[in-house]
Amino acid sequence: MSSDTDTDVTPAEAAGGGTGDATGPDTAGARATGAPGTEAHATAARTGEAITTSALHAAATGAETFPGALREALNRRGLSLERVSERLRVRGITISQATLSSWQRGRSQPERARSLRAVDVLEEILELPAGALRSLLGPRRPRGRITPPGAEGAALQILGEDSVVEKALGARFRHFNQETSSLMVHDIVRMGESGTLSAISTTNVLRASRAGADRAIFVLSFDDEAAEPVDIRVSCGRLAEATYLKGLKSLVLEIHFGRELAKLDTTVVSYAVEVSPSKTPATHYERWSRTNLHEYLQQVFFHPGALPSDCHRYVREKVGAPPRARRRIPLSESHDVHVLTSRCKPGVHGVAWDYGTGTSGTGDRPG
Repeated sequence: MSSDTDTDVTPAEAAGGGTGDATGPDTAGARATGAPGTEAHATAARTGEAITTSALHAAATGAETFPGALREALNRRGLSLERVSERLRVRGITISQATLSSWQRGRSQPERARSLRAVDVLEEILELPAGALRSLLGPRRPRGRITPPGAEGAALQILGEDSVVEKALGARFRHFNQETSSLMVHDIVRMGESGTLSAISTTNVLRASRAGADRAIFVLSFDDEAAEPVDIRVSCGRLAEATYLKGLKSLVLEIHFGRELAKLDTTVVSYAVEVSPSKTPATHYERWSRTNLHEYLQQVFFHPGALPSDCHRYVREKVGAPPRARRRIPLSESHDVHVLTSRCKPGVHGVAWDYGTGTSGTGDRPG
């Protein structure tokens, strides 16, 4: 179905065409540009302004370091890592996109002769003064991958390397939604008559970890390329940016609070997304969380003409890990199931269902 990642908390996913979201210190900060080669569709006004603001924010978060200066230069020139890697290759230097990504996130740094030569050429490609990047390199580091601290490290533990969320956010993934954290999240997932995802609505209670927080970014990821957002409504907050990255099957939302929060102040963000029918029925919905939530409530409403024969809840330690704590949950008279989790730990929290092969209202297979 889909997965949802909000600022610092959780992404949700439903097989067969669903969505996910990220917010706050537990949400995923997002950038309105897709991964290399990704087609992006802006669906809200002021997208250009939002990108500019985010780029300036990224530039102010460590440009005095090698990773920060590299990110700033890439943003300023508007070059993807794919294009930079290709330009280096044309000049006889082979540096992969993955290595460039690791450099700009501070997980590794150029040390070998070939890598240092690449830095010199990068300065030319990015139109920087000679030595602007090389002068920022620190002493040689111990061998092995360095796990970044803070929000990025927590997200990587749950999402893994090169996740859809990381690709959707680009350079902003490193610092996304560091100014807020999620306290409570309520997801409502609605299924259509064909058993495919129809709509998702989310209410997120956020708390500022520092003074001045005024926005959060959310990423919703869909399993099925046919499932695309057709309508976006924000009832609490103001939609500043909505970009659908078709190649990544992901929607990036930037929602402004309407005011700057004081430290430890709270705010509520609510949004709803209607989705075009996917090709196959959805079978689950997941939300990932990289920090502790005080409370998480997930509701899934089924169409009376497409009721599941079985529903169960489960938890994954990270994306792709086997499910555990699997437990059956009953369908109510309102044709919905729900899961309420207090003191929700980091990880992936999902609900799955099976339409079976029964008859009328007891598991008819949609489609």
